[in-house]
Amino acid sequence: MSEESPSAEVSPHSNAVSGETSMDKSKRYDRGIRVWGAHGQEALEAAKVCLLNAGPTGTEALKNLVLGGIHSFTIVDGAKVTPPDLGNNYLLTADGLGMPRAQCAAECLKELNESVSGSYVEETPRSLMTSSPEFFKPFTLVIATQLGETDAVTIDGICRQHGVKLVLLRSYGLLGYVRPSVPEMCVTESKPDNKVDDLRLSNPWPELAAHAAALDLSATQEHVHSHVPYALLLLKATKHWQEEHGGKLPSSYPERTAFKDLVNSWQRHVDGIPLDEENFTEAISNAHKVWAPPSVSSELQAVLDDPCAASITQQSPDFWVLVAALRRFIEQEGDGQLPLEGSIPDMHASTQQYLDLQRIYRAKADVDAAAVQAHTRALLEAAGRDPSAIPLPDIKHFCKHARSLRLVRCRSLEEETGPGSCRGSALRQALGQEDTAANAALYVLLRAADRFHQTYQRYPGTFDGEVEEDAALLKSQANALLAECGAAGGTVGGGGGVSDDLAAELCRCAAGELHVVAAVVGAVAAQEAIKIMTGQFVPLGGCLIYNAMACTTSVFAF
Repeated sequence: MSEESPSAEVSPHSNAVSGETSMDKSKRYDRGIRVWGAHGQEALEAAKVCLLNAGPTGTEALKNLVLGGIHSFTIVDGAKVTPPDLGNNYLLTADGLGMPRAQCAAECLKELNESVSGSYVEETPRSLMTSSPEFFKPFTLVIATQLGETDAVTIDGICRQHGVKLVLLRSYGLLGYVRPSVPEMCVTESKPDNKVDDLRLSNPWPELAAHAAALDLSATQEHVHSHVPYALLLLKATKHWQEEHGGKLPSSYPERTAFKDLVNSWQRHVDGIPLDEENFTEAISNAHKVWAPPSVSSELQAVLDDPCAASITQQSPDFWVLVAALRRFIEQEGDGQLPLEGSIPDMHASTQQYLDLQRIYRAKADVDAAAVQAHTRALLEAAGRDPSAIPLPDIKHFCKHARSLRLVRCRSLEEETGPGSCRGSALRQALGQEDTAANAALYVLLRAADRFHQTYQRYPGTFDGEVEEDAALLKSQANALLAECGAAGGTVGGGGGVSDDLAAELCRCAAGELHVVAAVVGAVAAQEAIKIMTGQFVPLGGCLIYNAMACTTSVFAF
C-alpha cells in the first residue's frame, strides 16, 4: 500500500453490537441461519472481504455480504465520486461529489449492518497489486470487479499465491460475468435438490432387522396398527418377499406391483372395506426405496478416486484424510456402503415408535462414525500427525454428509486465457450449439473488448461517431482470439467467429455499467462468495455469462 493512500477505518474493528445477545444475533441473521446453519453463519462472521472497485457491481455484491454478517470489509478504489456515479450507484449521494468513492461507499455500507466493520484504501487496484501484493494475504475472499483481463490475471495469481479465494465479476452494458477462482474447494454440505433417504430397507443391520421382526402387526391394536412407521412396514414386507422369492428383491414391474399389493393387504378392514391408514399409504408411495436404494453418485466417486485421497501426507488437508478414511470404511466395515447418515424422514407414526426407530438409526450412525474415526486416527498417525487432530464431532458431520461430497477445482485465469492452455475445443463446441452460441460469443467479445482497450486505450463505442467502425475492429479482435485459441470453427450467426449484431451491441453500450445488470451480477457473485466462505452448496466451476438482452445465463469451463 502506498503512503499516499493509507487504509482508513470506517468503524472500530468489532463484530459485536454493544449489548447484543446471542438471541439478538440469531434474530438478526435468522434467514441466513435457516439456509446454511449456525456453523455456516460462524464462518461468515469470521470472513474478511476485500472489494476492488466500488462501482455498482461491486457494491451490490458487498451489500449482500454485509447484510449476511461478514466480519469486515475493505474497499480498494482510487476514483472520486462523479455525477455519473449518482445515476448507477444508489450507495453514493450528491453530498459525496468529489470525495473518494471508496470512502463514501464504505460509510454507506457500514450503516446497513453495525456489526460489520469496514475500511477503505484510496488507491487503484492496479497500483496496489503492483506495489503491495502482500496486502491481500490477510483476507478470506477478494471480490474483484470491473477489471480488464490483464489485471484479472494478476489478482488471480496473487490470490492463489497467498491462498485467498477470489470471485471476479463484471457488468458490461447488458452483459454480466461472474467467475469464481479457487484452486480447490472441497464441499462437504453440497445440499443436493434430489436428496435420497438412506433407510437400508433391503439390507438392514441386525438391530434394525430385529426391531422390525419384533413387531406383530396382527396383534396390535387399531390405533397402534395405523401408526407403525412406514419404514418398519417396508422392512417386514421385504423380509416376507425375500423368503418367498429366494432372497431376491422385486425387479420387474409386475413384481413391484405385487410387492405393493402385499403391503396393501396388511391394512385393517371393517366389513371388507380397508381402513384409511396413512402409514400404509406412505409405505406404498415409498416402496421404491426397497429396490432402488441410494447409490454412490459419479461426483462422489470422483472424490473417492482422487489421487489426493490415495496418498496422505503430513500436509494433507483434513478433508482428504477423511476421504481416505471413508474409502477404508467402504472397503471394510461398510461392505461397499457409505456410513449411515442416521436421520430418518418424517413418517406418520406414534411419537414413541418414531423415536424408537430414530434411536436405532442414530446408534448405527454412531457406530459407523466410530469406525471412520479409527481409520482417521490411523491415517493421521501414519502421516506423522496427532491422531486426535480431527475431533469426533467433525468426523460425525463428515459421515452425515458423505453421500453429498463434492469437489470443485477452478483453472487459473492464466490457464484459461493463455494461447497454449485455453480450451479451444470446448469454446468451439459452445459457439456451435444453439442454446449456448450467443452467450459463448459474448464471452469472446468481452475478452476481445479488453484487447481492443489495450490496443486503442479506450473501449469500443466510447465515441458515438465511431460505433460502426469500432464494431468491425472488435469483431476482428474476436476472430483473432478464436484463431489463437484454436476455436475458429465456431459458427455463430451462420458465419465464422462472432455475429455482427452482437459486436455492434457491445460497441453500443460503450462499456457502461448499468445498475439493472449490476444488481443481478452482484447478487449472483454474493451467492458464490457465500458458498465459498461457508463451504456449503456447489460453487460454479467456471464462468457464468448473464445475457440481459435474452434473459439467459450459461456457465462455461473454458
